Amino acid sequence: MTARNGEREKGPGGKEPTNDKMNHSHSQLARNRFEKSCMIPDDEISRKLPKEILLRILSYLDVTSLCRCGQVSRYWNMLALDGSNWQKIDLFEFQRDIEGPVIENISLRCGGFLKYLRLRGCQSVGSQSIRTLAQHCHNIEHLDLSECKKISDVAIQPLSRHCAKLTAINLESCSQISDSSLKALSDGCPNLTEINVSWCNLITENGVEALARGCNKIKKFSSKGCKQVNDRAVIALALYCPGIEVLNLHSCDSITDASISRIAEKCCNLKQLCVSKCTELTDQSLLALSMNNHYLNTLEVAGCAHFSDNGFTALAKNCKYLERMDLEECSQITDVTLGHLAMGCPSLEKLTLSHCELITDEGIRQLAAGGCAAESLSVLELDNCPLITDATLEHLISCHNLQRIELYDCQLISRNAIRRLRGHLPNIKVHAYFAPVTPPPTTNGPRPRYCRCCEIL
Repeated sequence: MTARNGEREKGPGGKEPTNDKMNHSHSQLARNRFEKSCMIPDDEISRKLPKEILLRILSYLDVTSLCRCGQVSRYWNMLALDGSNWQKIDLFEFQRDIEGPVIENISLRCGGFLKYLRLRGCQSVGSQSIRTLAQHCHNIEHLDLSECKKISDVAIQPLSRHCAKLTAINLESCSQISDSSLKALSDGCPNLTEINVSWCNLITENGVEALARGCNKIKKFSSKGCKQVNDRAVIALALYCPGIEVLNLHSCDSITDASISRIAEKCCNLKQLCVSKCTELTDQSLLALSMNNHYLNTLEVAGCAHFSDNGFTALAKNCKYLERMDLEECSQITDVTLGHLAMGCPSLEKLTLSHCELITDEGIRQLAAGGCAAESLSVLELDNCPLITDATLEHLISCHNLQRIELYDCQLISRNAIRRLRGHLPNIKVHAYFAPVTPPPTTNGPRPRYCRCCEIL
């Protein structure tokens, strides 16, 4: 700028303004003009509706829709990127594209508004991003980090320090997570009600016990595949977290009847239990559940070969609300179990009997004649039940709600029987496999080198 006499104007104190100050002034003016332009609605809808109403409408949109709205105009961009619209973020669909800086930018923009964040499968997200999240999003309540392979104990420490409102965290398949994370959560997240550490192989009974002592509001706990979770860990959950409703101990193969009996005794509100592949368990566990957990609705015991008719008979008599049961490879059970389930469990919707090789058509007849079959039963899995014949499908015709049946390797089931079943239940999905018939050996000429099955393969 120049004065009339050609001299430069002087700033306060008679000093000439520097180029830096002038550039800063110009950039500030430009920023102010841009912000003012963003505040002015530039379309008819935005002019007629108050900003608060528009924000409320945008709050119902998902991430993709919000990003599209942000490209409409400057005004809509300001509305779409308002932190109040980003309380719940699910980035599972973008997992391959999400890098750490994206999460850090989201954390800075959302701040205290963010309550729900799902990063399942975002394998490029590391501990630094979660540290930034914890520092800026103190009100986070639900955090899903499952299959984020780079996440370690370093990420959980700041969550413990800054996110006291955290109620649910999913760390499934985060293989670097150890007992240190569980101890940190027990110290700083007393409101935790759900935690999943499935396939975190470094977790031991020490971490689970520390967690149980500090987070006694836990209702859902899953440690599927954690081989070091033993009786001591499960007993700690029973003692310090009596409100547990969902417990998944799949493949925790060192647990015994002692810990399951304690769970049954202390956790009277237990509704869902998975102890599949816990091969040390016996009928004593089923008897304890039948005496104490009358509201049990889901039981998964696949591979528990020591369970017998005695245990399931007691369960069927006292647990009237059972809806889903997985009895795969419970090789000792017979038609007796099916008879008692038919009489005692009228709400049964899904029943898996795969590899229960003692089940016959008579057991299915009793099941089909029970109250559950006519009203509730929708899925029945009978894979590798060698004694099942076409008569079974005749009995199931009366199961009007049956939607799916599994018949793989049931060699005595014929295609004609399946057609008849579909004739009565046109919407049913039948999954069956018919092995090709091996031709009889030839009497003349050389013996074929391969059978028909091998030739097909």
